[in-house]
Amino acid sequence: MLFRLFSIVLFSAFTCTALVAERPNVLFISVDDLNDFPAFSGRYPDAKTPHMDRLAAQGMVFSRAHSQYPLCGPSRASIMAGLLPSTLGYDTHMKDEAVARRAADLGTELLHTYFANHGYTTLAVGKIFHHHVPKGSVDRSGGRGGFNEPTGKLRQNWPQRGTSTDWARAPERDDQLPDHAAAEWAVKQLQADHEKPFFLMVGFLRPHVPWYVPEKWFDLYDRDEIALPPYKKDDLDDIPEIAKRISILEQMPRTDWAIENDQWRDIVHAYLACISFADHQVGKVLDALATSPYAGNTIVVLWSDHGYHLGEKNTFQKMSLWERSSHVPLVISAPGVEAGIRCDRVVSLLDLYPTLVEMAGLPANDKTEGRSLVPLLESPSIRWPYPAITGWKENSFAIQGERYRYLRYGDGSEELYDHSSDLDEQHNLAGNPDYKAVKKLMALTLRTILNEGTGEQDTARKAAELREQCASLGATAIFP
Repeated sequence: MLFRLFSIVLFSAFTCTALVAERPNVLFISVDDLNDFPAFSGRYPDAKTPHMDRLAAQGMVFSRAHSQYPLCGPSRASIMAGLLPSTLGYDTHMKDEAVARRAADLGTELLHTYFANHGYTTLAVGKIFHHHVPKGSVDRSGGRGGFNEPTGKLRQNWPQRGTSTDWARAPERDDQLPDHAAAEWAVKQLQADHEKPFFLMVGFLRPHVPWYVPEKWFDLYDRDEIALPPYKKDDLDDIPEIAKRISILEQMPRTDWAIENDQWRDIVHAYLACISFADHQVGKVLDALATSPYAGNTIVVLWSDHGYHLGEKNTFQKMSLWERSSHVPLVISAPGVEAGIRCDRVVSLLDLYPTLVEMAGLPANDKTEGRSLVPLLESPSIRWPYPAITGWKENSFAIQGERYRYLRYGDGSEELYDHSSDLDEQHNLAGNPDYKAVKKLMALTLRTILNEGTGEQDTARKAAELREQCASLGATAIFP
């Protein structure tokens, strides 16, 4: 395979100082709170994202990528540390510096530090960690900017405390928003001369709330023609009480309210406008790369930290264990990666750390808990028996397999969804006796990944028996 050859050439180059410059650069682009609406995802029909789509056409789209925590801080800490949030012991209020200390305590380094210690110049702008760019990177941006600046407390449509949720056509110009400055700063880095290979991290804030962008981005869409996400009025009737308590946030708008007040289209309209604004900023950075000397030797990764509900489950929010909160866009483009390919295997954002380390030809960091996606970049249809894990409050977790998603809450309550027929997760199968074996297998897999143990001395035998029971149902959540 061409990609494997590319990696071998790079690895060989590391043995010769004269060829160090041949190491690939990395452009690491984050778009905050972006769900799977971009056109290349194939999930939603109306989003206008030509620049992200262009990148997708140049690389591989991982159509079933999942975040490890449905909240910015823990998700980003997991990505940058290459560790599950449960391993990090991540408190949602933990500062970014504490993540680095925790990683050091566990005998590892954060992603950008690992690259820096292997000869890379690291640069960053905007939101990479929750509060700012990684400490120790080169940053002259003046900070990430604020979510609300400079529009302040407009609160035109949603005045509830405890959330920045609101939607409005403001401010007047793109350059009044911090993402504009972040893109301009990143462009300058791509126009500069770099003596060493670089790891450039660019974090955009939109479409994080409040959904404020200039009117021209709203004008890209016909408000009355916008498709609305799937909604079932009694969708919450078959879920456990704990799920309603920890995954339906009181301060967020309800879909019932949005329908009654004719606001649902306006909310989706604002979210789409923010996506198109962010896409434009991504495009400026991609254009700069394309016209730079680094175009032929740069790995580009586009990712988001988690998904977002826009009316599904009667809410508008992240912070739930359902698929809408964990499913994220993920694109990897690099020399040697076949263009325009879609990989439908389940993968995790946790996998980015080991993937980039291998693609750059660096020594593997055996402390990371993800798996390199290089085998999928070479052969996107190979067997990939590695489910994705997402954690949330009160020791609650979801495990995503090829066909099923299983949710286990801290009080023992469960949900189970068959994505082959119910991707919108409107029919909880956890109480259906026909799926008992599937549920057991996924629960066993989840416990093992989290190192909880199973209380069984013959775990491997038990898992094999459960796999046989699941075969007729097509369960492919394989015990690692």
